[in-house]
Amino acid sequence: MESWPRKQRNKYTACLAACSTLAWKQNAAVLWKFILVTKQHCSKTPTHTHTHTYSRVRIMEPRRHAKGSTPPRDVRRGQAPAGAPQKDAYARLLSQHHSSKFRSYRDQLALQLEAEEAPDAQGWAARRAPESCLALYMEKLGERGPPGEAGTPPQQATFARRQHHGERRDTNTSQDGDVESGEEGLLRQRHPRKHRHGDPGQRQPAGEDEGVAPHSAGAKEQERKKPKKKNATKSSEEAKPRPDNAPTAQPHDGLVGTSLTPDKSKNKNKPARGKKKPVFEAYMSKEDVSAGLKRGELIQGPLRINPKKYHEAFVPAPDCMRDIFLDGMLARNRALNGDVVVVEVLPREQWKVVKSDTDGEGASETETPGRPPSPDTTQRSQDRDTAGALPAAVEELTLGTTGSSRQNSSEGSKKNNGCSLMDPSIISDRGLQRTAKVVYIVEQKHSRAAMGFIKFLPDKNFAMFSPVDHRVPRVNVPLADCPENFVSRPGDYANTLFICRITSWPDNNTFAEGRLAKSLGQAGEIEPETEGILMEYDVDCSEFSEDVLSCLPQNLPWIIPPKELRQRRDLRKECIFTIDPATARDLDDALSCKLLPDGNFEVGVHIADVSYFVEEERALDLVASRRATSVYLVQKVIPMLPRLLCEELCSLNPLTDRLTFSVVWNITPQGKILSEWFGRSVICSCVKLSYDHAQSMIEAPEKLFSAAELPPCSPQHPIDQIHQAVLNLHSIATHLRAQRFQSGALRLDQMKLSFTLDEESGMPQGCYIYQYRDSNKLVEEFMLLANMAAAHQIYRSFPQQALLRRHPPPQTKMVDDLTEFCDQMGLSLDFSSAGALHRSLNETLGTDEYSSARKEVLTHMCSRPMQMAIYFCTGVLKEEPLFRHYALNVPFYTHFTSPIRRYADVIVHRLLAASLGLGSQVSLTGGEVQKLASHCNDRKTASKRVQELSSELMFAAFVKESGPLESEAMVMGVLDQAFDVLVLRYGVQKRVYCNAVQGLECFHYRKVGKRPEMTLIWAAEDPEGGSVRQEISIFSLVEVVLKADAAPMKYSAFLKRH
Repeated sequence: MESWPRKQRNKYTACLAACSTLAWKQNAAVLWKFILVTKQHCSKTPTHTHTHTYSRVRIMEPRRHAKGSTPPRDVRRGQAPAGAPQKDAYARLLSQHHSSKFRSYRDQLALQLEAEEAPDAQGWAARRAPESCLALYMEKLGERGPPGEAGTPPQQATFARRQHHGERRDTNTSQDGDVESGEEGLLRQRHPRKHRHGDPGQRQPAGEDEGVAPHSAGAKEQERKKPKKKNATKSSEEAKPRPDNAPTAQPHDGLVGTSLTPDKSKNKNKPARGKKKPVFEAYMSKEDVSAGLKRGELIQGPLRINPKKYHEAFVPAPDCMRDIFLDGMLARNRALNGDVVVVEVLPREQWKVVKSDTDGEGASETETPGRPPSPDTTQRSQDRDTAGALPAAVEELTLGTTGSSRQNSSEGSKKNNGCSLMDPSIISDRGLQRTAKVVYIVEQKHSRAAMGFIKFLPDKNFAMFSPVDHRVPRVNVPLADCPENFVSRPGDYANTLFICRITSWPDNNTFAEGRLAKSLGQAGEIEPETEGILMEYDVDCSEFSEDVLSCLPQNLPWIIPPKELRQRRDLRKECIFTIDPATARDLDDALSCKLLPDGNFEVGVHIADVSYFVEEERALDLVASRRATSVYLVQKVIPMLPRLLCEELCSLNPLTDRLTFSVVWNITPQGKILSEWFGRSVICSCVKLSYDHAQSMIEAPEKLFSAAELPPCSPQHPIDQIHQAVLNLHSIATHLRAQRFQSGALRLDQMKLSFTLDEESGMPQGCYIYQYRDSNKLVEEFMLLANMAAAHQIYRSFPQQALLRRHPPPQTKMVDDLTEFCDQMGLSLDFSSAGALHRSLNETLGTDEYSSARKEVLTHMCSRPMQMAIYFCTGVLKEEPLFRHYALNVPFYTHFTSPIRRYADVIVHRLLAASLGLGSQVSLTGGEVQKLASHCNDRKTASKRVQELSSELMFAAFVKESGPLESEAMVMGVLDQAFDVLVLRYGVQKRVYCNAVQGLECFHYRKVGKRPEMTLIWAAEDPEGGSVRQEISIFSLVEVVLKADAAPMKYSAFLKRH
């Protein structure tokens, strides 16, 4: 390089400097190709070549000398003066750039360099337009400030290497030797008030590396050391580790949009000397927020943070189009997952450019954990392109696929996978996603509790709490909260789980303040992990207080008072029975069916009258309303009500008189309802049937069951009478179900994993896919019918206070995208209505042994646009069309049939009693009912997620104890370096990383239209044999092996050789 002419040397330095400013990571091999291309060009270019081509990109060149002066000899020999980072350019290039974006940009530079060799003026004029656009882009990057601000800080590169090897970042010291405690400022180059979403200077956070996977399967990127640099800036997002068990080559689901607007506010609002500069923007006042919401300038909604890419957050859009995107911790402004926030939409030039159909959608309903699943847990069923932003004028330059094979994809697939227009100012709204920032937190729905580990920090009076859930910030906790010998023996607690509660989060600190609440025990054990999950989701599992228990009947055994008997319809002599899971102890519904002389039937649904025992405003009612739902774990239940009620006084146990709320219909054998009666009653169940018992009766209609084959039965009702009642109910339910789906109902069934547990240890001994059979459908049909009847009754009586349940239609944009994708896949799915979707799901997938698996995969795709059903008050929502339940396709629906485990049902029982003149008048206002409805929604969502996490935890323990486990699997989605599978034997969804597959020579990703495909090339098993190709696409069948990871309670899926 010393022998080059100065102009060429400056050009070469400018190229390296410009690339380092882009702050994109790149594989070392690709970077060296760029360096060699540039070196080769500069070595052969004559000295008279035009140099003003790069005049605008000399961002990191040495300080200019006076005209006519000669740079010192030591500078010419590579000893750059202060501020000139040529020496660091190689390190930055080799350690930071890791994306197809940079590869495309490099190719564009190479084309321009070749074009520059043409000496004629006409050639230069012709080349001026595309070059100037690139230069303008680099100029905008340059306007962000010197490399220390716009470029990637050295510690970020170190962190990227840690990420790539699946390491948790050391919380003790940072790259520059300072304690990583949140005391340092955040992102000097970006003031919070002018946060640039997708800023080129901001690299992906932990676990979201972009780039090309190593061509050889299992290859690892070499770790490189970087020189320390003082006063390097940090990003709050980079202070987070990626999940510990992530593979080396994380598939990229990165952002594809970039704001090109330079940040001109870095010198504004400087704090006074001696004060720490605010990191987060101050919240708006309540008055300003209220006014902004009324004017439509602000948007309110729940914040949803992607558990897999915690720098991404979303707020639902009021127009039901693509969710509004919040990029990073600064944009979230100290709000946590689930909080109700008010956001301000950013200017259009800062909106995110969405390249693929599945980009910009955020986490689905199944992605709403407090403790996230491991990074390989399936969250998406479709690939998202990972190429990033380029200048708008480079629209002819189509990015290649980000797949990982030595062979390039076809030009067609490149074109489909690429993105040409990345400047938001010239893209239609359809290709953009609105971005926003939080300006106010309306309600902190997140518990502010997290499970994690503590880290000792030398010379500090606090310790660092690092949560397992990476969406929660790290927390400074007082040493006084830590164990007594923590300071002297911190290593003893490296694997100990703690619960920390956040108490505050100052605006000048990227780290929150908090207190340790409890030491849970060792990570990887069922009970500590379970307790941590319950505390994170704010599940109250404490014992009921004396005040609460005093509300229960004190004289046991309790008998129904004679006065109460006289006020109820006596059904104790009727043939009434329960059908529940074999292990159920809280039996809150029973059925009856009596043949009438006219050939019709009297069918009754009898629900435990919990509201008789839970009186309004008493201590028992208050604690039940707070808990709102029972929480069902694999190994236990956290009840909403004391066990004396759940399992005794309210439970419809056999051969025992119980108080109920009944709905009785006269109904034809074809399921047509002739009359209906609601009222309070008293019953005596004649037998407790399990679903297995009822199924046996349905499958053997002519069989005479013996007493030994069934649980104890009432002598007043012979077994054949019970058997015939079950058969009659099944026949009527079959007609009701057919009518319901003919009327346009939709059901999206997904596999559910069940376990058999050791009675002593509580550890899983086995697991199986729960079968949804005719006996389940029988009970479901009559529960749906009772719920719909209750909804009509309470809404007619209390149109301003009725508590109903609605299911909004799916998000329009996501449905449109999914429809287009299915068309490309050759799937004729009709999304025009719920009923049309149900029919097409059940008619287009064939009848072979794998049709159910294909339906499961397709159901997973179809569930992504779906919204959650929610409770609401009719007096608040007001518009009847919004009351509809999309999946059931009915105008009114509520929950009436499970008051032992759902508080919403207790409210409905009270409304129902008042509507029939059987109870006190309704004292709740519409606003109070809505507040209760909102709380029930929150607790139901938390309960559902806790149940899912409990199942995941138990299955991970099963894999550890019984694995490796082999199973056939069906491909659910194909990404550029991995693919998602449904493990058919166990019903779990996992991600298979190609780089972790043993024996794989290379792999090749491509898109045919919108259909992602991958070719795997297996190395020859013997020297004489050739390599073997395996094609991977959606619905492909593969063999996988599930193996436990080194990390506690984690497991991974590996592909077996084809």
